[in-house]
Amino acid sequence: MTLSSPPRPRGVVAAGHPDTVAGAIEMLRAGGNAYDAAVAAGFAAAVAEPGLSSLAGGGFLLARTAGSDGRRPEEVLFDFFVDTPGRGRSGAASPPELTPVVVRFKGADQVFHTGHGSVAVPGCLAGYLHVHERLGRLPLRDVVAPAVRFAREGVVIGPQQAAVVRLLEPILTVTEEGRARYLVNGAAYTDDAVMINEPLSAFLAAIGDGEIRGFDDPELAALIEADMLARGGVMTAEDLRSYRVVERTPLAAWHRGARFLTNPAPSYGGTLIARALMALSSQGAVPAYGSGAALRQLADTLDEVTRFHTTPRLTSSKGTTHVSIADDEGNLASMTTSNGSCSGVILPGTGVMANNIMGEADLHPAGFHTAEAGERVGSMMSPSILLPADSEPVVLGSGGSERIRSAITQVLVALLDHGLSLPEAVAAPRIHWDGTTVQAEPGFAAQALEELEADRPINVWQETDLFFGGVHAVRPSGVCVGDGRRGGSTATA
Repeated sequence: MTLSSPPRPRGVVAAGHPDTVAGAIEMLRAGGNAYDAAVAAGFAAAVAEPGLSSLAGGGFLLARTAGSDGRRPEEVLFDFFVDTPGRGRSGAASPPELTPVVVRFKGADQVFHTGHGSVAVPGCLAGYLHVHERLGRLPLRDVVAPAVRFAREGVVIGPQQAAVVRLLEPILTVTEEGRARYLVNGAAYTDDAVMINEPLSAFLAAIGDGEIRGFDDPELAALIEADMLARGGVMTAEDLRSYRVVERTPLAAWHRGARFLTNPAPSYGGTLIARALMALSSQGAVPAYGSGAALRQLADTLDEVTRFHTTPRLTSSKGTTHVSIADDEGNLASMTTSNGSCSGVILPGTGVMANNIMGEADLHPAGFHTAEAGERVGSMMSPSILLPADSEPVVLGSGGSERIRSAITQVLVALLDHGLSLPEAVAAPRIHWDGTTVQAEPGFAAQALEELEADRPINVWQETDLFFGGVHAVRPSGVCVGDGRRGGSTATA
């Protein structure tokens, strides 16, 4: 008797919310490719992951096309992260107004700066439209349709996203418009709350119909500028008109015979991961998985990379999410987006919550709003694709601020150095070197931790946590993993 292999799926998706995944799957089942699916997922995440992504945030999409007619696959990184605002403002203009807000995390309080003065020039909407026009095949109306429906009919944001909204409630409700959107009868969102955003639904529908082509549409740009300048912001209509998506050549690195593609400069995350892989490749023998020697080697490598990284212009956005997609034609899409920690500002006429990346203190060591207007802000976000020599590709990426590089590096090491399966590699416990202490998830052998502690201070967490990132990853054959640390969800078409 001959056993046949299961049919190859039309596509596979891993992301941070079931409706983000559903939007992508709907495109694949309708005959779209991985890029239609990624753009649909981006629009859907703006509805279903309101604390992490937004059309007024920024991000990156790494694409590797299938290639056709004898042509090699195209590899391109679409950079649609945020710009520093202030183009066209006179030197006598009023300084930006930043509203400090205290957010209470499990272990500490942290001050964020929000309000109109914290808003950077958004890139996500421009990026989605650019990628769709460049690589998509379905009509834009069809690609936007799932998000239109989700915003109109409502989505159950679920425990993970509800927890993010509750955590960020002091920020999300800093304006009257935010309070109307993110409080229900004066109370915070519950896990089973249904979020409806009718203004966003109408805005998305207008995009799908071609009535709006972006935040730079003249009437909308003028409306946004007037609101910004009246309420302490600095973003201008000229900022919105001048914004451009940048296509870059991906950074390529090699480890254990596998080719690794990721986000290049001017962002930093991909460079730091590539440097970590280079350091590990040069060290010869691979210690046993989970041993004290392996943990020491990894901690030393992360420490070396941290010391190598000296530039201060780096986003440590708390609100970040990722989607990984592969289709049955061989197209691969890895996309990471962020809304910073949110600004509390809903852009007029859109239902869209703006980012607060100009209010992230660690981005601006010389002071807020000291950078030149129009400068592309750096990022740790590292959408990536792994191309092993003897197995199928892996599309992966992570949210998690500074922990993005640690999370992705450890998944790669588990796959390439230790032969773990993709689900095992994503689920495996992680460490992160924060510059003074090794932060460690539960699950490591006590002896291994004792050996590591002989070299470095360790803080062992009592439970897994979104602090350690959220690596959503897929293989084209149908293996898909959503990282439970960040509410991961998966599906095949």
